[in-house]
Amino acid sequence: MKRTIVGVAVAVGVAQLTAVPAHAAPKLDPVNALRAESVRGKAVNFRSTAKVTYARGLSATSDVEGTIGFGPRGAAASDVTHSLRYSADMLRRMRKQRPAETDALQAGPIEVISTRGVSYVAGPLVGQALLSSDADWVRYRRADLPPSNLLLDVLDPATLRTLLRHRTSVRDRTVSGSIKAAELATVSKSFATRFGTRFKSGRHGTVSYALRLNPAGLVERATAKAVLPYADATVAVESDTRFSAWGREATVHLPLEGDAVDREQVVDAVPARIPGFWY
Repeated sequence: MKRTIVGVAVAVGVAQLTAVPAHAAPKLDPVNALRAESVRGKAVNFRSTAKVTYARGLSATSDVEGTIGFGPRGAAASDVTHSLRYSADMLRRMRKQRPAETDALQAGPIEVISTRGVSYVAGPLVGQALLSSDADWVRYRRADLPPSNLLLDVLDPATLRTLLRHRTSVRDRTVSGSIKAAELATVSKSFATRFGTRFKSGRHGTVSYALRLNPAGLVERATAKAVLPYADATVAVESDTRFSAWGREATVHLPLEGDAVDREQVVDAVPARIPGFWY
């Protein structure tokens, strides 16, 4: 795989939301609320699940949870645990193709600390390599910062603004809508990286979503689903993310230089790339 408003006003390019008449409640501005969080030293907790179904009986489900730290340009670093589960048929297939890697992923979650351009991995997947090199982490360069939601990177202001413009309804601070995958790919780097940029017209290639906002206008839950072209067929993708502790003071610390070994130094003992959908 390659790597949803009654009561809405748009002012100066920013969507301001209200689920009740304007005179009865303050307007919400999710994009500016997000930008206010983009300060070094602030963070948010999240927990996300994504399921990709390739064909009947063939699916993989990934669970990611942890902390995302912010900087002046938005999400800047993350510290997460990541697990990957296969359906029975998919597990049998993966064990034939990549037996050691598949069994290691089933043994327990991996821990990944990331910043833009580099990720550090620990856990069963790289355990043998760490033992032999006397290190605590394997460093993967040119690895993307994982998005909080596999389909919708709602921590990216441009993506969030676009989703608000494609709203179709709002109720109880929940924004619902849909967007063509081709348009989403033009504004969302993480979506384009994972699902490509070329989508043929047709009944497939639309992402449906719901964003639940907290009283401050920050996203507290993002759910999305889509059927997307993949090779000569399609894949069904579902992703559900919950955010908590917005504005907490926290800094994601990267491992020290001496505690990590580069993936190129243990190339025969670790996967070529971090497994799963998120990287």
